[in-house]
Amino acid sequence: MNIDLQGSTAEERGQWIKTLLDTGTYEITFTKVDGSKRVMPCTLKSDLLPQRELTENRRTKANNHEVLSVWCVDKSEWRSFRVMNVTEIKAIL
Repeated sequence: MNIDLQGSTAEERGQWIKTLLDTGTYEITFTKVDGSKRVMPCTLKSDLLPQRELTENRRTKANNHEVLSVWCVDKSEWRSFRVMNVTEIKAIL
């Protein structure tokens, strides 16, 4: 699905994308900060995420509505993207 959320804020767009990723794995296409295109299969579905180890020194990031951190399934690492740079989303079956 092509993204056309004209007039939406970064917070609204980020929440919409997060809601999708909470339900499954999606291929997110976005423009990186350097201008190149990136296609990333990712998810936020809890049963697909790695177990987090809680440590005393774990930092808490400030809530930034412009950037969404996701689990990148092909790299098996946490990655992030700017929600306003997303151009396409495809469900991965």
